[in-house]
Amino acid sequence: RNKTLGVLGFGRIGQRVGEIARVFGMKVVAYDPYLPAEIFAKNEATSMSIAEVCEVADFVTIHLPLTPETKNMFNKDSISKMKKGVIIINTARGPLVHEQDMATALKAGQVGWYAADVVCKEPMAQDNPLLGIPNCIITPHIAWATQEARSRLMAIAADNIKCFQQGNPVNVVNKN
Repeated sequence: RNKTLGVLGFGRIGQRVGEIARVFGMKVVAYDPYLPAEIFAKNEATSMSIAEVCEVADFVTIHLPLTPETKNMFNKDSISKMKKGVIIINTARGPLVHEQDMATALKAGQVGWYAADVVCKEPMAQDNPLLGIPNCIITPHIAWATQEARSRLMAIAADNIKCFQQGNPVNVVNKN
């Protein structure tokens, strides 16, 4: 309650995370360069730049793709501009976070907690700098592995094919 959640990547999943956060009385700020202002307004979220989100958020949840621009975006410089004690959740891609810089920030208390189900190299190497840090939670990257998740993925794939055959493609990634 009365904390700010920063959502980086405000697509379907990011919007749902924001909706849940609002139920707990959190203010939601978000970054997504591909969405119109109406989406932010509809979801009661304030649109901001990545830097602005990271500066004001008590919690940051990452839902961005890995691109040359986003690789290592969480590094010692960007982390140093965040609120002291920020909690960062990465369920997107491991390489968005510079792991050694995150380990240093966790040990220094700049980052209060880091939770992720992704790391830069999977399976996780035994010398990963995040291993053994008490305020770091790493879970296996296996959210897709449940029977329910796999059934849902197959249903989505079948629906995508059906819609495409009917001339109404859905979940289009590249319109070119």
